[in-house]
Amino acid sequence: MENIVEVDNLTYRYGDKVALAGISFSVARGEIFGFLGPNGGGKTTTFKILSTLFSSGPGQVRIFGKDLVRERIAIRRKMGIVFQLPALDKKLKVRENLAHQGHLYGIAGRDLKRRIDRDLERLGLADRADDRVETLSGGLQRRVELAKALLNDPELMILDEPSTGLDPAARREFWNNLESLRRDQGMTVLVTTHYLEEADRCDRLLILDEGRAVALGHPEQLKSEIGGEVLRIRAKDPDGFSNRVTEKLKVKTLKVGGLVQIEEPKAHNLVAPLLEAFPEEVLSLTLGLPTLEDVFIHKTGRRFLEERE
Repeated sequence: MENIVEVDNLTYRYGDKVALAGISFSVARGEIFGFLGPNGGGKTTTFKILSTLFSSGPGQVRIFGKDLVRERIAIRRKMGIVFQLPALDKKLKVRENLAHQGHLYGIAGRDLKRRIDRDLERLGLADRADDRVETLSGGLQRRVELAKALLNDPELMILDEPSTGLDPAARREFWNNLESLRRDQGMTVLVTTHYLEEADRCDRLLILDEGRAVALGHPEQLKSEIGGEVLRIRAKDPDGFSNRVTEKLKVKTLKVGGLVQIEEPKAHNLVAPLLEAFPEEVLSLTLGLPTLEDVFIHKTGRRFLEERE
């Protein structure tokens, strides 16, 4: 399968701070490829490099087979971008926002009108074309942002945390739009996110932590690598409890925040022995299948949300 994006050993620094530490990955045509990580993980730096806003550091980046440093303009012509912060003029109507964006692309006249009508229809915005943007909900405004990015018929769409600030229903609707674009047009989509439920919808995922690539693969594949089930126990003395469980039950434990975590193929078999051996110490426990947060914990030893906080 043809690769649209190829990144090899990419490094980027802000002064003495390493933002990206030699990450490598490729993205095939038609994939929805996600970058998942806490704030400061390197997602936004990766977005800015791939969207040509930053010059790439050491390493090589090729998009559409073209070198990002030498052929930046040619790459931009085939790319659509949705930024994390809104880029709409809220006093203008929806159609007017798209028209101004079209002019920036050098599109005008009947061709521009055709593209605007097409994209408004495609994203379910045709009946809101003459509404001022400020009257739209957050979810509808993000759809207008996506419509703007589609005007130049991009082969690659890059989005930086596009659903930040949206309620869960609006996030799901926005992702349905992305999946429709991939299905109907074969568009390749790169998206950064810190929402675990969004990352689960990607074809493949690169998990970043402190500028390092800690995991790469399909979400289900990454979760299956943990193996089996995850048992989380809240105890009165997590440190001491963890050591006593390892000694008594001969299982490996992980201390994550204030919890003790056990990853075992049949962790449910440990519930009764735990309660029998430590009836006064166990405050609560939960049992479930691995999640992407468990993948992050497994790779870094820290909770995903801890880093964000």
